[in-house]
Amino acid sequence: MLRLIVTLLVLLTAMPAAAMDAEELLARVDRNLQPESAEMYRKLINIEPDGAKKEFVLYTLRKGRDKMVALFLSPASEKGRATLRLDDNMWLYIPNVGKPIRITSLQSVVGGVFNNADILRLDYGTEYEPTVMEETDSAYILDLKAKTASVAYDRLKMTVAKEALVPTTIECYAAAGMLIKTLYYKEMKDFGDGQLRPSVLETQSPLYQGYKSVMIYAKITRRELADEIFTLNALSTVQELR
Repeated sequence: MLRLIVTLLVLLTAMPAAAMDAEELLARVDRNLQPESAEMYRKLINIEPDGAKKEFVLYTLRKGRDKMVALFLSPASEKGRATLRLDDNMWLYIPNVGKPIRITSLQSVVGGVFNNADILRLDYGTEYEPTVMEETDSAYILDLKAKTASVAYDRLKMTVAKEALVPTTIECYAAAGMLIKTLYYKEMKDFGDGQLRPSVLETQSPLYQGYKSVMIYAKITRRELADEIFTLNALSTVQELR
């Protein structure tokens, strides 16, 4: 009888701990992918079925869990454009075109398979909460559910490498259960200051057969940033922060 009581107490204690472990794991993944306040340089490449490519270079700033701005450095046709994300709200600034334009998470300012939510990615823990965590010899597998209906994907299935605690693949699903795309994190790189993470993010989608998009991280640097940078009025001056 005593043994049964002890066993029950152990099980009851373990249940909330497992849920907490999933949340802590997701928080570790977020911090391993990018600092809370940082600047980044990225190249986006859209590859069409015939091999044709279109490339974009972005200078990106992020602060906290809900602020991000990205400035287009190339190609020349896009230079000076900027996108701003504040929580679930996104805007596109085009030089010489009046006020910034509202955009949505499922649209894409660059075309290709990446949408705006992928390009202006907040912490996963900001938008999703873990519902199930499984474990294999080499990985953790997290089922993540969107916290609100405004999130680009209703559910994510994230495979996390045990050693580095970064994603290797993320399957993105719609509310109806349809697979929208798969994200592949590749090529670990030391960005300095303790930042070891994948330097390449690739995506393919059953909705865009034969197409592929690639995001290459060239630089990630911790940087303290003022809140005023992440405003509509400041979009025209992001270039001055480089």
